[in-house]
Amino acid sequence: MRAIFPAFLKPVADFTITVILWTYYIVGFLVFFSPFYLYVFFFSVRREEAFQKLNWLLHRSFFSLLRTIVPRVKWHIAEEVSSIRSSIIIANHLSFLDPILFVSLFEKQKTVVNSGYFRFPVFGWILKISGYISSQAEGLFTENMINQIENLKDYLSAGGNLFVFPEGTRSRNGRIGPFDRGAFRIARLCHAPIKVVLISNTHKLYPPGNFSFNTCAENVIEMELAGNLEPDYESGAFSLSGLMAEARSLMERKMKR
Repeated sequence: MRAIFPAFLKPVADFTITVILWTYYIVGFLVFFSPFYLYVFFFSVRREEAFQKLNWLLHRSFFSLLRTIVPRVKWHIAEEVSSIRSSIIIANHLSFLDPILFVSLFEKQKTVVNSGYFRFPVFGWILKISGYISSQAEGLFTENMINQIENLKDYLSAGGNLFVFPEGTRSRNGRIGPFDRGAFRIARLCHAPIKVVLISNTHKLYPPGNFSFNTCAENVIEMELAGNLEPDYESGAFSLSGLMAEARSLMERKMKR
């Protein structure tokens, strides 16, 4: 990647733009979006759907700002990805940007979130009202999780998406890590199609463990559809391990192209 600033100015540019972005994210929520969240909470009869739409609008505006003030980063989001509906989306995970990028693409979206985040003030409340699923240690068979799965079937049928990162954590070397079975179990319980998405280069813009964005170099961030899986869940030949291996193979083949 070719830098566009002298090396000694890069930390200043990175830090300044990072502060602008996260200030907008926090202040934008508090000033512009929190009144709408409160209004919806008290007066909307379709609270979950309205919260998801507000999440979508907030994150769309964040990425609009990001694209404007970091022009050397190009974004290629395939139409096959942005048009996904009524599916469980499986994706690799490179950066903190990955989940909020998915939220910015889909007006109706859910995901599986680390259970610890549900204990955060305000943020945890938004996650809960939005219908996001806690990755609680007890697994899929708690009463809350069973209710979520039952509701998820109708949610998917109505055009919503559930996106999941089966690696469970961000890759530190760009390679795809081991998959957890949870997302595939949910797909089987819901009899849902699986869309396999490959994300590229978000870690170059916002590396894991860094505070600052890497804003001074050229980069191309891509989201591509690696494949579509529609298993026959009722077949005697169906195998959860086989489904996981097939999804992983689709990702790895797409990476090599």
